[in-house]
Amino acid sequence: MTRHGHVSLVGAGPGDAELLTVKAARLIAGAPVVVFDRLVGEGVLDLIAPHARRIDVGKESGRHALPQPEINRLLVDLALAGHDVVRLKGGDPFIFGRGGEEAEALAAAGIPFTVVPGITAASGCAAAAGIPLTHRGVAESVRLVTGHRQDDGELDLDWTSLADPRCTLVVYMGVASAERLAGGLRGAGLSGETPVAIIERGTTPAQRTLFTSLAQLPADMARWQPRPPSLLVIGQVVGKAISPALDALVREAAQ
Repeated sequence: MTRHGHVSLVGAGPGDAELLTVKAARLIAGAPVVVFDRLVGEGVLDLIAPHARRIDVGKESGRHALPQPEINRLLVDLALAGHDVVRLKGGDPFIFGRGGEEAEALAAAGIPFTVVPGITAASGCAAAAGIPLTHRGVAESVRLVTGHRQDDGELDLDWTSLADPRCTLVVYMGVASAERLAGGLRGAGLSGETPVAIIERGTTPAQRTLFTSLAQLPADMARWQPRPPSLLVIGQVVGKAISPALDALVREAAQ
């Protein structure tokens, strides 16, 4: 009987290799085949063994190196050929990482797989920026949403439910849709004075944290031009940022 390979869907975290789980680091170092995304940090990729086969399937908005159905097929084909594979995904595989789709494809093909969680960008980048996602008396809940729509369609979220002043809203892939986000939330009643943080390349040495308000978000995004990967944190907790290093960034951005 032909042995099928095993696929590990591994969360690579938000960028900093030191935020990997011990299990993730072990699997990456020992993997004979690694399939990885664009958002996986260079320090994480450095853990791959020199003899391992590397397959870059990186995607970014408007450009897919390999469409998702083909990535699913690739993982299945590699495993059917007997290869053990680490599928490296930025952040956590099951939080806006399409890990569920890959797991479904593997299960349908009878391929054994494991899911190794990673620190998602919401917690990793907010922590690096000194922003508590929840804070007693300020924010009682957190909502994670994507600012990117399948097939690049118009962003159409449930604005009424999201416009909760006691909830922290974290928007993944929200750079291109910042104007629509601000308009939708304000139209649903969220104050234009609501603080917003834009965290660019969070947890890496190139991190840039910019502060604005919901009303000023579209104009400041155009002025600062943050590039993906960037995360938006919207809510009163942004005013609770506690890292002293951020003060210099705020002053620099305002100049």
